[in-house]
Amino acid sequence: MHDLPQGTLIRRGDEAYEHARLDAVWNERKPSRFPEVIALAEDERDVVEAVRLARREGLPIGIRSGGHSWVGNGVRDGGMLLDLSRMQQASVDPVARTAAVQPAVKGPALDQLLAPHGLFFPTGHAPTVGLGGFLLGGGYGWDSRRLGPACLSIEAIDVVLADGSLVHATDASHPDLLWAARGSGPGFFGVVTRFHLRLHERPGRILRTVHSYPLELRDEVLSWAYDTLESLSRAVEFSAKVGFTPGLDRKTVSLTATAFCDTGDNPLAPLEAAPFRDRAVRAVIAQETTMAGLYDAADRLTPAGMRWALDGIWADGPVEKILAAAGPLFDSIPDTTSHVLWMLWGHYPPRADACWSSQAKVYLSPNAGWTDPAEDLAHERWAHGELAAIQHLSKGLQFSDNNLADRFDHGLSPSNSARLEEIRAAYDPAGLFRTYMSPLESTTAYAAAAPARTH
Repeated sequence: MHDLPQGTLIRRGDEAYEHARLDAVWNERKPSRFPEVIALAEDERDVVEAVRLARREGLPIGIRSGGHSWVGNGVRDGGMLLDLSRMQQASVDPVARTAAVQPAVKGPALDQLLAPHGLFFPTGHAPTVGLGGFLLGGGYGWDSRRLGPACLSIEAIDVVLADGSLVHATDASHPDLLWAARGSGPGFFGVVTRFHLRLHERPGRILRTVHSYPLELRDEVLSWAYDTLESLSRAVEFSAKVGFTPGLDRKTVSLTATAFCDTGDNPLAPLEAAPFRDRAVRAVIAQETTMAGLYDAADRLTPAGMRWALDGIWADGPVEKILAAAGPLFDSIPDTTSHVLWMLWGHYPPRADACWSSQAKVYLSPNAGWTDPAEDLAHERWAHGELAAIQHLSKGLQFSDNNLADRFDHGLSPSNSARLEEIRAAYDPAGLFRTYMSPLESTTAYAAAAPARTH
């Protein structure tokens, strides 16, 4: 074993290998894929040395930031797993209204750093999400309906390229790199060691409304929410969940609206005018909350320690058409913590300086959660198979939740996807960095562990 300058290099067959491999994936459903080398980086020097080592030994590189990729995208057969989870430094410049964060920094840590300065950033909903993969994948975070996907707030990156060089990339110095970093997800061809982010003014207060309705009102509630979106302030994040509701001990359809607003405003009042409002079985109305409260609510939606399979499609058009096609998906939700999210993001304007380009009015996302490994295949089939049946509705996927190997779809527009491959060929002609998974790497084949190979 040869250590990096500060970090650690673990080869397959070493005693620490299996722990490091399994620890690289937050999901309890661990992939049965085995890299030859795992590099645990402490700083940028470690990343540079790891990339140079991979070049010398012909090891394609997969990357882990926070480890919250549902499919363990960085953990591949053969090659190197470059684990950045120890890189958690963050700093803020309150005058310039910018922050510099390493890839494994999580939302709560950044938010706590920004709060004393009255600043805000649209971090991932779950508190366990590392910023690296979240930002590269587009970044639909808190208040993103108003502020836009988080990737659009990237001003610069420090990135180690395939030749082992570390560069500071801006729109002026490396526009193609910044374009690709804003939304290419697992297809990005470098190791970002630090993101330089533009910050936003912190909302004066946060309000949250949650209505839960009997399941028989499902289509009426979802349709009303879909049609109501445009009348709501963009400061309101609006979604519905269909599935088991703790505390009510039954499946419901629940509307949740979160407003990031000025003191004295209440943009959530329109929800109280819903035509079925008197049939709510439980309601929280415009309750003031905090970012800590929001992180906690999201954490309870997909708790750690379980096996998870997620998928999702963007869709728009007549809501009746979407609901009719999605009926089998809703009707077959497993009797576990599994649920379907109906996330009403609307359309945020695309930008020429970002490859992020896949969006529509609603994001329809099955979330399968279970504990028994013997049930893996059934839950995976539900999460991916029911969406495959309504593929004709899809306007694409978002990289944060999906694995192209399980259900192929488009994460970028065709023109942006083509441009991305041209830029990749220029920066990484030998294909040192892993890109999107292929069907041969499908996550439907999982195992808790497998024998380590000795040398």
